[in-house]
Amino acid sequence: IAETREARDLHSMLKALGIATIATLVFALMVWAVVRLRVWVDKLLLASVETKVSNIKIGDTQIVERQQLVPFLQRLVIAIRWFLILLLSYEWLSIVLSSFPYTRSWGERLNDYLFDIIGGILQSMVGAVPGLGVALAIFMVARVFIGILSRLFERMMHAGTTISWLSPQTMPTSRRLFSVGIWLFAVAMAYPYLPGADTDAFKGLSVLLGLMISLGASSIVGQGAAGLIVTYTGTIRVGEYVRIGDHEGTVVKLGIFTTTVRTGLGEELTMPNSMITGAVTKNYSRTVQGAGYIVDTTVTIGYDTPWRQVEAMLIEAAKRTPGILKVPAPVVFQTALSDYYPEYRLVAQAVPTRPRPRAEVLNMLHANIQDVFNEHGVQIMSPHYMGDPVDAKLVKPDNWYPAPAKRDS
Repeated sequence: IAETREARDLHSMLKALGIATIATLVFALMVWAVVRLRVWVDKLLLASVETKVSNIKIGDTQIVERQQLVPFLQRLVIAIRWFLILLLSYEWLSIVLSSFPYTRSWGERLNDYLFDIIGGILQSMVGAVPGLGVALAIFMVARVFIGILSRLFERMMHAGTTISWLSPQTMPTSRRLFSVGIWLFAVAMAYPYLPGADTDAFKGLSVLLGLMISLGASSIVGQGAAGLIVTYTGTIRVGEYVRIGDHEGTVVKLGIFTTTVRTGLGEELTMPNSMITGAVTKNYSRTVQGAGYIVDTTVTIGYDTPWRQVEAMLIEAAKRTPGILKVPAPVVFQTALSDYYPEYRLVAQAVPTRPRPRAEVLNMLHANIQDVFNEHGVQIMSPHYMGDPVDAKLVKPDNWYPAPAKRDS
């Protein structure tokens, strides 16, 4: 009834028209200010980008280029400008409609709708504060535990603990594993307190991540497990000379997924840890006295050459090779008595004062073996023949100790 009377009252209608006119003028003035403000902000951004974008670096790498940042900021400013214009237009329309009795209900609905949205956003933000506080507290406690654990590991290492799985080689990996475990536990504990954790969007994201991990991460998990096996069993360590399958070299990096080996020819081989756990690994550094590695080679000489002479020549060749130690002394083993020749294996320890790759030491050793055998008239060739010779291939006792072999005293 009151609105009907107001609609028939000329004074009330003129008042509503005046309010609408003032609102329209204020709206036009604010839109003009937003447009002018956008021009001023553009100039300010260009000046700031010129002076500050060059400082956004990681090392010597430029993270953001000016040609990419300026258009992005300009588009962002345009989007903010249109958002403000639309918001002002919405409020202007609600004020104008609320001024007249015939359209007042529409204006009030517009106002109520806008205030409901703003109130809902503010209410959600306020309601999320307790959960965020609990999640932050969980993460802070996890961080404190990780700090305590790191210091505990360091004290155990300096104290010389006798725990088998904790050594200077495994301590960094153990610390990372415990840290990852604590963080995963903290995330699982804090997840229900995160805003939107019970929404369908979060549930769908969790299902997606689970599918990605189950379908695509099986090989990664296998490589990680193989890396832990290699680390904690101590099969190989950084600095050791090893042979893995058909490859040999010095271990330069031992990772959780791959291991890097540098060969004597200067090549760097990156091998999956699953290959190491699935192949026979020879460690030439583990059984030596002190630092260094084992050097070995095999020759086959006919039965007509005294074995004592062969052993003496092999040891002489090892003594001539730079980098092969005299203590412990090189040793020769007869590893097989084949149909036509014995197999002799020379084993020595190399720890050069000037580090040399194992391939270089073997190269010099093979050259010295050829020189020594040539000096003493012994041919390095396995005697293959189709039938037995007329005279048996025997060595008389008087010829058991030709030079440089010496009789045992």
